Amino acid sequence: MTRPIATRHLPLCIDSAELHIVRLPLISPFTTSTGTMHEKVFPLLILKSGELEGYAEGVMDPLPDYLDDTISATTYFLREAILPNVVGKSFENPQQLEKVLAPWRGHWMAKATVEMAFWDLWAKALGLPLKTLLGGSGDRVAVGVSLGIEDVEATVAAAKRHHAAGYKRIKLKIEPGHDLDLVARVRAALPDARISVDANTAYSLADLRTLKALDAFDLEYIEQPLAYDDIHDHAVLQSRIATPVCLDESIRSAADARKALASDAARVVNIKVGRVGGHLEARRIHDIAEAWSVPVWCGGMLESGIGRAHNIHMSTLPNFRKPGDTSSARRYFRKDLTVEWLETEDGMMPVPEGPGIGVRLDRAFLDTVSSDRETFGAAA
Repeated sequence: MTRPIATRHLPLCIDSAELHIVRLPLISPFTTSTGTMHEKVFPLLILKSGELEGYAEGVMDPLPDYLDDTISATTYFLREAILPNVVGKSFENPQQLEKVLAPWRGHWMAKATVEMAFWDLWAKALGLPLKTLLGGSGDRVAVGVSLGIEDVEATVAAAKRHHAAGYKRIKLKIEPGHDLDLVARVRAALPDARISVDANTAYSLADLRTLKALDAFDLEYIEQPLAYDDIHDHAVLQSRIATPVCLDESIRSAADARKALASDAARVVNIKVGRVGGHLEARRIHDIAEAWSVPVWCGGMLESGIGRAHNIHMSTLPNFRKPGDTSSARRYFRKDLTVEWLETEDGMMPVPEGPGIGVRLDRAFLDTVSSDRETFGAAA
């Protein structure tokens, strides 16, 4: 007699793991205040249990330009500390796995890579879509678009094009000297559009006059204008401007979110699952923000279809009340790691169907874009 799917694979023994370093060329360079990206380089982790595989990708950069996590530090940490304590072990659920990850300080992105791959594996073992286990619902989520730094004319044209395509929010990357004129031009071209700006920590309180001048453009929020590790100065800034402050880099944990909301340092929160240690911590941040009646949205890190699918499932939780950055993969890549293309229609992204994250890894293509591969456990 066939056992019920919910008990067939539990507890899950992690038989082996594969760690790839992937290099996906971008269709066009993507520039922020911290630099220009020509390709997306990231670690891809595959956890295996029997015939099942769980997938996740790390969102850290090669160098510490977004946050202090890096690919080289992550691969060392996974190789030397985390995977030896995971491969060959059995886990009933992500909470049990979290106890293995918790003693290590920092390295939130490395932990997230393992935790998210386990969520995918666990959901597949239960025969359920990831959104169901996370507590989400619905078959599609609202999506915005993020436009990198380029000349003003090109940005205005891109904003108009994406707005016409139905994207629910236009986000403009800004930096000192590339801000007020840009926003004024885009607002004039799109008087009724939902527009936000993202500074990626490029300003300080010395720029208060410029930041306050942004109040004139009816923005949804200004994202991470000040230092990545400074919640206090964001509270000072929020007290001086009308535009809601949204925190991204400053929120690494639920504790950070609680402190930021208690001090009115943020009136919107960007949740990036890979930034905060994984789905469990992302869900805690979601719940804390909901308790404060503060909306959240799901940010992106130019993920492949693997990370994008994780983000889409997380975005089905009820307090994701603002459009996320999970826009069409074809905006960035000529070919993706997943068999399925994740594409928006009129500003809405369908939630991938099926168990787990709902997308399949294109193994043949992965082999062509992996610059390095390590195996751990039975397959090593």
